[in-house]
Amino acid sequence: MQDQHGISTSSFCGKSGGTEHFISVTPPSDASFEDQVAHVDTHYRETVAALGLEPETAVFRRLFLSDVINQAPQIVDSGLASNPEEGPVAVSIVQQQPLPGSKISVLAYHLESEKPVAKKRLSNKHVMIEKNGLRHLWSTRLCASDDHGTFCAEDQTRQVFDNLIGTIEGEGGKLREDCVRTWIYVKDVDVFYQPMVDSRRELFVQQGMNGNSHYIASTGIEGACAHRHDLVAMDAYSVLGLGANQVSYLNDFDRLCPTKDYDVTFERGTRIAYADRSHHFISGTASIDRKGQVLHLGNVMRQLDRALDNVNALLMSGDASLEDMKYLIVYLRDPTDYQKISQYLSRQIPNIPALIVEGAVCRPEWLVEVEGVAVAPNEDPALHAF
Repeated sequence: MQDQHGISTSSFCGKSGGTEHFISVTPPSDASFEDQVAHVDTHYRETVAALGLEPETAVFRRLFLSDVINQAPQIVDSGLASNPEEGPVAVSIVQQQPLPGSKISVLAYHLESEKPVAKKRLSNKHVMIEKNGLRHLWSTRLCASDDHGTFCAEDQTRQVFDNLIGTIEGEGGKLREDCVRTWIYVKDVDVFYQPMVDSRRELFVQQGMNGNSHYIASTGIEGACAHRHDLVAMDAYSVLGLGANQVSYLNDFDRLCPTKDYDVTFERGTRIAYADRSHHFISGTASIDRKGQVLHLGNVMRQLDRALDNVNALLMSGDASLEDMKYLIVYLRDPTDYQKISQYLSRQIPNIPALIVEGAVCRPEWLVEVEGVAVAPNEDPALHAF
């Protein structure tokens, strides 16, 4: 639950891998953009201090904006985008209006560790975090930077993935083996989602991924970067150095069909197991049944209930549950549904931080979609430490 300043936090402390912290801040909606930015910045920094965290523990921030073209230039010059005390931080900036009506909100990830953590900026799009012999690559604001009006979602999809692939391969890895999670933002998702899907499918085949191997956990959702003519943008998380026994995929075929059944190439969830914990990356999940059909047409509350049941089923397939979620992002097609959705979440899952934003899902019939990250205890000293 958020406090009176719009702050939510959750943490996981493992036996050997340090403590992970998730922080979100959403300001009051009746202030100017400048005042809202100041509110977020101030209360975010105060929360970091209250948790006893040093600035350099910051790893990743996603900034949700209501009008990215006009607001991004101010954000890029703010401490939310760059703070020398923190060192390199991966910062995502996406247009998805925070609800019920704020102009900005932040979701942040901090990593507190007794063992050395090295942070290195590979480029303005990629930050590498090195810890316990693993390299965690955070990639943000991948886009075509197209200001020329080409409007080709297929080509732009290829460009954002080529950027990611080139960076992973430059570090000695491969997309198929090392990329854990992508977030793909599609402008006018009702029109341009399918071209993105077609381009991604073709690229994945070239990268050795198909229905008989595996895909990548992903959310494909309405969103935009700060370039007027960009139709597709992406964030991604990759881990280089994992053992094959650390990665598994989350499914419950009694409740959800394989995504390949409706010709879409992503995993519903990916589990990364470490010696003392497991990370569960839940893809965008909606009200869908085992035949791939939309359930509860026109009823956003029943759709949310089914979506959360589906998330719990996915987590249970990986020895976790909804209670292990460290945060949820809830995407609403219709922002007027915010009040009842917010009340439902506060009543049903009050201990899970939930950030609600406006974002149309890939099928118009889906009124709500949820995603998030769970961290659960795991005891297997034979596995690589986090």
